[in-house]
Amino acid sequence: MVEEIVFTPSDLPVAKPTQPLEPSLRDYLHTHSKSVVRIRKPVGVRDIGALSAQTDDPILFENIIEAPGFRVADILVKNRENQARALGVSREDYLKTLAYRLRLPPRPPVKVAGGPVKEVRWLGVDADLTRLPIPFHKEGDTRPYITLANIHRDPETGFLNSNHAGTTVTGRHSGAISFATPHSVRIMNKYRQMGETKMPIVMMGGIPPAYEIMANYSGLHLDVWGEFDMIGTIMDRDIEITDAETVPLPVPTQAEVIIEGYVHFATQTVGAVTSPSMYHIPQYEHVPTLEVTAITMRGDRPIYRNHQTCPATDHQTLPRLCHEAVLYNRLSEMGLAVKDVRFPTWGAALSCIIQFDYRHDGFVNDALMMVMGAPWINTKLVIAVSPDTDLDDPAEVYHAIATRCDPERDTFVVPRTRGSLYDPSATPLPGEFYPYRTVGKMGIDATIKSRHDRDDFRRAWPMNWGKVKLSDFL
Repeated sequence: MVEEIVFTPSDLPVAKPTQPLEPSLRDYLHTHSKSVVRIRKPVGVRDIGALSAQTDDPILFENIIEAPGFRVADILVKNRENQARALGVSREDYLKTLAYRLRLPPRPPVKVAGGPVKEVRWLGVDADLTRLPIPFHKEGDTRPYITLANIHRDPETGFLNSNHAGTTVTGRHSGAISFATPHSVRIMNKYRQMGETKMPIVMMGGIPPAYEIMANYSGLHLDVWGEFDMIGTIMDRDIEITDAETVPLPVPTQAEVIIEGYVHFATQTVGAVTSPSMYHIPQYEHVPTLEVTAITMRGDRPIYRNHQTCPATDHQTLPRLCHEAVLYNRLSEMGLAVKDVRFPTWGAALSCIIQFDYRHDGFVNDALMMVMGAPWINTKLVIAVSPDTDLDDPAEVYHAIATRCDPERDTFVVPRTRGSLYDPSATPLPGEFYPYRTVGKMGIDATIKSRHDRDDFRRAWPMNWGKVKLSDFL
């Protein structure tokens, strides 16, 4: 085991991007063009989701049958390689860099007049959602589903909050929008208390992936800064904004597509939610109504950003990236030598793997309990592994559980905790308007322990494993 670590802020590197980060999504895709899967054959909006979900790399559809003037991009942050590119650092530096930058002061956006996103304006009746290449997401869907990051303002603090609120298109200028984050719900309640019946909102279609990482921050912040104020911080560059056309909100000038409108608080019921656990739950939601008042975009083949919701895509990864960074900080404060924190796509957005080395017994259970007691409701199953376990291979994680964990000594269960509304095994609370649930949580210690003989864990591999390739002999 390693010597005990005394945590200080200097342990986290002030990692700078290896080059200035691209201001726009199209520039980002151009810079990393060797990693982009380009689909030039005609594709319909009903097929985009199934095709996107078959790659781990960024994908760009360049010939949309229903909207020939548009392109569609997806799978921008599914794996560590692309997450690191989003911050302009190496894969090895990614998590500790994000963790560090989230602890820095905000870098508010810079106000300018106009910008590329204003090159085309659809206003009033012309602001027609059906003209955009909005995909369908799962079997049984009868309507397209918008998955863009949005911006809305806290009327009390003035800070700009962001998230991804899935929106079912219900008409040319309307949708049913689902806010699942507590901060958005609180902001809407503030508007209600002011006597308002609606809230201005903008949706950003086609922005650099770092915007989306920050849009999914979850933790105390609205009394200090809004998520949009931190985009410049985690990108280490200025972000330019300009005024929206029809609502009192700013929009990023380098976005590809902007949808403007109002969220009306009168609710409607929608069903068959596409959950990150890859089930059709909750089976219903009572959600506000979106009114679209304007759509603006770039003039040269704008890139609409899809965010395919199933099976294992950015939908499982993106909302948990800031969770991982926050947990990295908290685990490091405990004196652990943290290598990685991961909410794996194959964990149904309900499990977390923490990877670290430690000095002596006692650390692991404390770490497991800390993660299980995190503010979020997606830490139902938490697994601690040693630094030699490959987190990119589910089989390796399972192998560590099977060979390094004595269930009698190395697991524990905490009963009746807050459960995810996306977990069908959790128990729904009766009489609740919203489908809240309770569930137990399990901690699993799959690390190599002091009671073990470390030589017992030397893996057996074929001679020259990793040095010779079968393809060279075919």
